[in-house]
Amino acid sequence: MFFVGIFGFVTRKNMIAILISLELVLNAVEINFAVFNRYLHPQHLDGMFFTLFGIAITAAETAVALAIIINAYRTVGNIDIKNLSKMKE
Repeated sequence: MFFVGIFGFVTRKNMIAILISLELVLNAVEINFAVFNRYLHPQHLDGMFFTLFGIAITAAETAVALAIIINAYRTVGNIDIKNLSKMKE
């Protein structure tokens, strides 16, 4: 799942697809936290707390990213990465 997210992040031109790919990467990391906690230290809940914290950070990151994408769409009229150089002007 991690490498599918990295591949999508590198190859996509649409900002929504890049955001979805980034979410795949973060979800893969959170799954690893939970699984490694379960198999390495089943009596502790440290990995589960890191996973919950990661989910909260991911939700906040998604809200901010969607706000930026909406602003870019209103400014440029397109959400392709190559058209974002117009926003620098």
